[in-house]
Amino acid sequence: MTVELHSYLTIILLITAITSSLLHIVVNSLGSASTVAVTYSTPTVCGILASESTQRIQCYQNGQPFSIQPNISFEAVSGGQNFLCGLKAGGLSIFCWDTNGLIQSRNQPRRIYYNKTTRLTDLVVGADQVCAREVNSGVVYCWRGGERGRSLFPSPGVDFKFSTITAGSGFTCGILRNNSKVYCWGVNDVGVEVMRQFGNLTMLNLVAGGSHACGLTTSGFLVCKGNNESGQLDVPFSSAFEFSGLAAGANFTCAIKQRNGFVTCWGGTNQLQLQGIIADNVSFELIVAGLDFVCGLTTRNLSMVCWGLGWSKVFNQGNYIPTGKVIPGPCVQDSCSTCGMYPNSQTLCEGSGIICKSCQMELPVAVPLPPATEPFPPKNGRGKLSLAFVIVGSVGAFAGICTIVYCLSGFLRHRFSNSVQPATPTSNVNTGSMVDPDSVNPQLRSFSIRGDVSRRIHQRIGSSSRRIDKTQTFTLPELVAATNNFSLENKIGAGSFGIVYRGKLADGREVAIKRGVSSAKRKQFQEKETAFDSELALLSRLHHRHLVELIGFCEEKEERLLVYEYLSNRALHDHLHGKDSAEKSGSILNSWKMRIKIALDAARGIEYLHNYAVPPIIHRDIKSSNILLDSNWTAKVSDFGLSLMRPESGSEEIVPSKAVGTVGYIDPEYYVSNVLTSKSDVYGFGVVLLELLTGKRAVFKTEEEGAGPIGVVEYAVPLISSGKLHEVLDGRVGLPEMQEAAGVDLLVYTALRCVNLEGKDRPNIVDIVANLERALALCEEGPRVSTSIPSD
Repeated sequence: MTVELHSYLTIILLITAITSSLLHIVVNSLGSASTVAVTYSTPTVCGILASESTQRIQCYQNGQPFSIQPNISFEAVSGGQNFLCGLKAGGLSIFCWDTNGLIQSRNQPRRIYYNKTTRLTDLVVGADQVCAREVNSGVVYCWRGGERGRSLFPSPGVDFKFSTITAGSGFTCGILRNNSKVYCWGVNDVGVEVMRQFGNLTMLNLVAGGSHACGLTTSGFLVCKGNNESGQLDVPFSSAFEFSGLAAGANFTCAIKQRNGFVTCWGGTNQLQLQGIIADNVSFELIVAGLDFVCGLTTRNLSMVCWGLGWSKVFNQGNYIPTGKVIPGPCVQDSCSTCGMYPNSQTLCEGSGIICKSCQMELPVAVPLPPATEPFPPKNGRGKLSLAFVIVGSVGAFAGICTIVYCLSGFLRHRFSNSVQPATPTSNVNTGSMVDPDSVNPQLRSFSIRGDVSRRIHQRIGSSSRRIDKTQTFTLPELVAATNNFSLENKIGAGSFGIVYRGKLADGREVAIKRGVSSAKRKQFQEKETAFDSELALLSRLHHRHLVELIGFCEEKEERLLVYEYLSNRALHDHLHGKDSAEKSGSILNSWKMRIKIALDAARGIEYLHNYAVPPIIHRDIKSSNILLDSNWTAKVSDFGLSLMRPESGSEEIVPSKAVGTVGYIDPEYYVSNVLTSKSDVYGFGVVLLELLTGKRAVFKTEEEGAGPIGVVEYAVPLISSGKLHEVLDGRVGLPEMQEAAGVDLLVYTALRCVNLEGKDRPNIVDIVANLERALALCEEGPRVSTSIPSD
C-alpha cells in the first residue's frame, strides 16, 4: 500500500478549506471569527454593521453603543478575555483593541499584522492569544493579544498546515490538512488533553471553549472532548442533520437547530440562566460565546441578542443590543455560484459586494435515523448522535460553507488512475405509526391505466413508456386480500415511500406489495405521489436480471401501491446486521466468495442503470437494505422511489430540488453541492462494500465509553490505510483463505476508491464491475495469501 491511500483522510478536510471570498460563518467558539464578537472580562458585544457603505465595527459596553476606529470595512471580528480583534476586508491587516475603557480608547487600535500580499483567514482570539491562518498555505501564526509585555503565544510552526483553527482559554486547536486530525498547542495542558481525547478521529470542523472542544467528525457526528465537570461534553440526543451552528463557553456548549434556527444548550453551572431567551423561540443566523453568556444574530431583523448568567449580572435592561443591523457574513466581490446570495444581500452590503448564504442542510428523506433503541441506544446521556453531514464550515473561519465542493477542486490530486486496476497476481423509512388496515374501503375501484397515472407516466418517460402497457393493474380489494388486510404479520420491510408487505395473489403468485403511507398533509402526500410515479415510471420500462421486477400497481384516491416480484432471501442488510446474523454458521453469506458475488450482482444492476437504460438513471439511494436476494442468492437492486433520469441533453450532472439519500450512504459531495452525478451511486455502493468487508452497519455505535456513533467509512478507511485490514474484516467470515486472499484485496481496494470524497476520484461503475469480476475469479484461482490491499 502506498502513502497516497492516506489521501482519503486528507481529502475529507477539504470541505473546510474554503476560499475566503465565498464563506458564511456558522460555527463560533470562545473567540472565533464571525461578524459578531464578545469579550467577557468587561462584557462587550461588537458587530460589523450592515446597510452602510463601510462595513465598520460598532460595539456595546456599559449600556452604551459606540463605533471604534479605524472607520474601514472589516470581514471578521473575534473577542477574547479583555480585547477584541478585527480582520480588515481583504485579509491583509489585523487590528486589536483593549476593552478596558474601550469607549475612551476606541481611537487607538493596535495593528498586529500587515502584509501587502499574504492574506489571512480564520482569525481566532482566545483568552490572551490571537491566531490566524494563511489562506493559501494553511500555516498558522499566533500573537499575544492581551496584556502588553508578556511572552508571545507560540505558533505551531510552518511544517503544520491547517484547514481550520479555533481558540480556547490558553490553547489553540486546528484540523490538519494532511489527515483531518486535531492538533492543539498553547501555554497550558488543556490543549494537549483535548488533542489526546480526539485521538484518531478525523474531523470536519472544531469549536473550542474554556477547557473543551466540540466538532463534527468526517462522518458528521457531533462529538465533544476535554473537561466535562459541568456536562459540556454531554451532547444531547439529536436527529441527523439537526445542528447548523455551534458555540462553546467556559463550561457549556450551544448549537443552532438548522430546521428552525432555535438554540439549544447543554452543560453550564446554571442551566436556567444559560437558556435565557432561548425559551422565546428566537431564530438565529449565528451564535458566539463568552465564558458565561451567549450572543447571537437574529434571523428576523439581524439584530444582536445576548443571554446567560454572565450577561444578566451586568445588564439588567434586557437582552437586545442597540447596535443596529449586523451583516450575517462577509461582503465579498465574487459570485455565489452554489448556494446563492443571502436575501437582500446587495442592500446589506450597500453596493460594496454580496453575502453568500450558507447551503441549506436538510435531513435526507429516504430513511430517518432509527429509534433510540436501534441500532445505537442513548447511554448515560453521552455520545449521542448528531449526524450533521452539513459540513458547517470551519471554526474560526469568518464565513462558513458556501461553495464548499467547488472550492475543493485542484487542492489535492490522487495518483490513482480511474481504471481501478491494482497490481494483482496472474490473471428504511420510519413511518411513525402504522396505517389502519380497517380504513381500507374494499368497494373502491382502481383507475384505468389510461387514467391519471398513465398520463403522468407517459409525460415523465415519453416514448420509452411502451412497456408500461404490459404492467398489470390491480384493484385495491385484490391487494387487501393478498396481504390479509395489510396485517403486521405480512410486513417485511419499508421502501422510499411506504411499507412493504408479503402477499399471495389469487393465481398463487407470491409478491411484495409496497403501500404508500397515507397522510392528510398535502406535502407528505405529494412526496408519496412523486415517489410512486418515479418508481412506476422507471421500473415499468426496465428489465434486468439484477433489478427487482415490477409486476403491477394500484392507484385509488389516496392509495398508491406497487407490486413486485417476491425475493425470498430478503435484503442484504438483514443478513449482515439482522438479529440472526451474529451466528458464524448462520448464513450462506459467511464466505468471502459469496460476498464478492453479491457485490458483483448489485454492481451489474447499477451498471445497467448508468450505462444501458435510455436515458440513464441515477438511483440516489444505494444501500444494503435496497439490495435484495432471491431464492438462488442472486442480488437485485430495488427501491427506485428517489431515482432520477439524466437529461436527454446527455449532461452528466443533475441539479435536483434538494439532496436526498440515506444517512451513512449519501454522497457528501452531492449533499453539499446539490449536484448529482452517477458517482453519487458509486459512493453509496462503496459504503455497501465496506459493510460486506467489516460486517458493520453504515452507522454504528462504538464500544468506547462516551463516544458517539461512527460511520463505517470513518471507521474502516484509517485502519485499512495504516495496514490493519485484519482488524476490520468481519469476524464471522474470518481472514480470507488462500484462494480468497487476492480477491478480498481487490474488493478492499475498490471499496476505498468508491468512498473518495470527490466524485472525480471515484471509479465509474464499469471499472467497478470489472474489478469485482476479477475478484471473484481470483477467489477460484487460489493465488497467494495476503491481508493488505494492493499497492499502486
